[in-house]
Amino acid sequence: MNRKFQGRFFWRITVLCLCVMASAFSVYAQDPLPSWKEGKTKQQILSFVKEVATSSSLHFVPPGARIATFDNDGTLWSEQPAYFQLLFAMDRVKSLAAQHPEWKDQMPFKAVLEHDLAALAASGEKGLLQLVMASHAGMTTVEFEKIVKDWLATAQHPRFKRPYTDLVYQPMLELLHYLRANGFKTFIVSGGGIEFMRPWVEQVYGIPPEQVVGSSIKTKFEVRDETPVIVRLPEIDFIDDKAGKPVAIHKFIGRRPIAAFGNSDGDLQMLQWTAAGKGIRFMGIVRHTDDDREWAYDRKSPIGHLDKALQEGLSRGWTIVDMKKDWKVIYPFELKN
Repeated sequence: MNRKFQGRFFWRITVLCLCVMASAFSVYAQDPLPSWKEGKTKQQILSFVKEVATSSSLHFVPPGARIATFDNDGTLWSEQPAYFQLLFAMDRVKSLAAQHPEWKDQMPFKAVLEHDLAALAASGEKGLLQLVMASHAGMTTVEFEKIVKDWLATAQHPRFKRPYTDLVYQPMLELLHYLRANGFKTFIVSGGGIEFMRPWVEQVYGIPPEQVVGSSIKTKFEVRDETPVIVRLPEIDFIDDKAGKPVAIHKFIGRRPIAAFGNSDGDLQMLQWTAAGKGIRFMGIVRHTDDDREWAYDRKSPIGHLDKALQEGLSRGWTIVDMKKDWKVIYPFELKN
């Protein structure tokens, strides 16, 4: 190889290496959480992920053990003025009312038909379960999935006049993507109905239906018109809330999470269970503090009640995500404005 050719060859190799390095630096330099404001909260997330995903780190966690669990209502999407699944149940009751004339005089159905939210709230857990049983059971799982999809395609949030799936949190979508890009497996562990969530979470969150853990009603196998079906029964099977969450994680996931995110006292036991594991852990609480762009509520709210979990989180150094201070935007549609 003559000197002139050799010089050109090494020059091209040098340029190529510089281009590759520049490209890699550009990708590395890109902000993986652009909707999060710079500060302590964002840095805690980035530092944790770097620690567990870097092979040379003392806190390295093998990919198979990188499990992150997320509550849904109030953590991944909004939950005011009522849980969205409750609003779905109310709409279902109204659509079925013609077949049940007795409902106009029976609580809690009477409260729904008269849109009396105070009376509905007064009916308590028993009343809400009655609504769920009446509106969620008696059909096959395939039929119920279609009902959920049809409702989400047409129903609009009363404040924002947008589909409910528009009310997901942009910063949390970025967080889910960032975790998965770093070898995490992300799960939803919610008090909401598992079959209410499964039809849409993969499209919205990128979480497949088999990675959804939620409350459920009993089902049974039948053959109808020579076709095998699963029928939904008007009986509670499992409530995935409070102490039920770590039990469900153990039963359905089989690994203790190294990261967990919630927003209410209903998530406290999931956070405690995560924190009790060995090695580095991340516990995050989404605190609703932005009454202008979303809502501001915590200790006194009947929906998303956050008191004991907040107190323990503050005392134990868990990450408290302050919506107003930590998020540049709340919803994806704000990015288009």
